Amino acid sequence: MSVRALIITAPGINCDAELAHAFREAGALVDTLPLLRLSRHPALVDGFKLIGLPGGFSYGDDIAAGRVLATLIRKQLYPALVAAIERGCPMIAPCNGFQVAVQAGLLPGPPPGGEWPPEPAQPSVALSINSNATFRDCWTPVEVPEDSACIWTRGIDFDGPQGVLPSAHGEGRFISADPMLRQLGLSRQIALCYREGSNFNGSSRRIAGICDPSGLVLGLMPHPERFTRWTQHPEWTRLDPALRSQTPPGLQMFRNAVEHAASVGVA
Repeated sequence: MSVRALIITAPGINCDAELAHAFREAGALVDTLPLLRLSRHPALVDGFKLIGLPGGFSYGDDIAAGRVLATLIRKQLYPALVAAIERGCPMIAPCNGFQVAVQAGLLPGPPPGGEWPPEPAQPSVALSINSNATFRDCWTPVEVPEDSACIWTRGIDFDGPQGVLPSAHGEGRFISADPMLRQLGLSRQIALCYREGSNFNGSSRRIAGICDPSGLVLGLMPHPERFTRWTQHPEWTRLDPALRSQTPPGLQMFRNAVEHAASVGVA
């Protein structure tokens, strides 16, 4: 069964081709559509089983990272995206996409067991300037909490040299008030963490990514779409050939989502 993936793009986004490649490598059919067209015809979203909000510098990150695109989504596309999530559509939002998803009200999502509000509430989490106030481009060791509800990271082995993802951001420090941080842990919404000693941006509880309570919507600062083949790994020639015969962690995340969408028969 064909699984169609929608990538939402806008001026300033520059990782849409990488995201499309990752979805295709995972077996999905991909369409990249500009927000302007989707805002005029939101029913187009109904034809897709996967959604991606790519990274980059949407609208030049004017005002703040992701703020303009998030505001437009809140006003023009929020109901269509919520309807897609409610019918079981997995969504991924790396880097600038994570910043957008948080400010648009798509993450951290409704309370566990609750319903999506008709209008997005004020963000309860934020992605702030890195603690060292510099942009950093690096491969980052990561890990997945054992009890995470996220369908994208489920069952992936991040132990060992393969347990890294590329990061490239200046505003990726995940912050929130203590009650919300506790709630994220209790509701199993912490999807990805920087390993001990690798939390370069100073994120609270080393959080690199979160999901909504259903586990379908994933926002993360690292770029899994940039690790879909072993030759992208910074030390790939030194990796054990047996390891390189397996699926790279970044690609496996997309395969998880494609397989999930196909198995549940997302309408």
